Amino acid sequence: MKLATVLILLVTLVASASAHMGLLYPPPRGGIGTKQYNGRFHTWIGYKDSKWTMRFPCGGYAPSGKVTNMKAGQVIPVRFYASGMKSKDIAKQPKITSANRQFAQARHGGGTCEFSLSYDGGKSFRLIGRYTKSCPDAYYEWPVRIPKNVPSCTTKNKCLFVWSWTAHVLPQYYHNCADIRLTGVKGGKLPSKGIAIVDFKGRKTGVTAPGDGSKHNAGPGPNKKEINNNMNGRY
Repeated sequence: MKLATVLILLVTLVASASAHMGLLYPPPRGGIGTKQYNGRFHTWIGYKDSKWTMRFPCGGYAPSGKVTNMKAGQVIPVRFYASGMKSKDIAKQPKITSANRQFAQARHGGGTCEFSLSYDGGKSFRLIGRYTKSCPDAYYEWPVRIPKNVPSCTTKNKCLFVWSWTAHVLPQYYHNCADIRLTGVKGGKLPSKGIAIVDFKGRKTGVTAPGDGSKHNAGPGPNKKEINNNMNGRY
């Protein structure tokens, strides 16, 4: 089946699930185009319906079979999914053409997105990037650099690029994991900082993050200072 046809079918299916935000690129477990796709990967940890319960880590999804190759020092052009996107918006990064003609995004006023690496299949997470207030937003790419000095990770199903989001308007926590194969440096070092893990059973609840006030429309996107931080090893 051609990619365009697959995208159209997937967009039609996702309309049955609640509208929220999820990772589009790199492709996460349970995400668009994976065998595990069930239209729920873009819901929060703790979401439950007759078909699925979103669990921590990675929404409870098993490895998807999709593996993205990455290397130390590489800039990853992170993209997000919103259920109001059409197949053309998924296939190519959309741009805002009019303030009055935007696809729907349940951005919940933005919040804090963190990006991390896991070398142990989701048992621990090492922070490599962060955007605050206006993240996520499917109308922008969010560049995140893999640290230049990280070690390689090639063990099947153990190596993950992870996006997590603490929302602004509602105390909801999102967690998507993309399987990767990472080529690093000999004798490399893992980042020292961890990520925020909140708003589900066993963790601190009622947590929200500062936002940009734009509930469903596009926000201002990544700001230059935070782009610079994420490009220059701040984390």
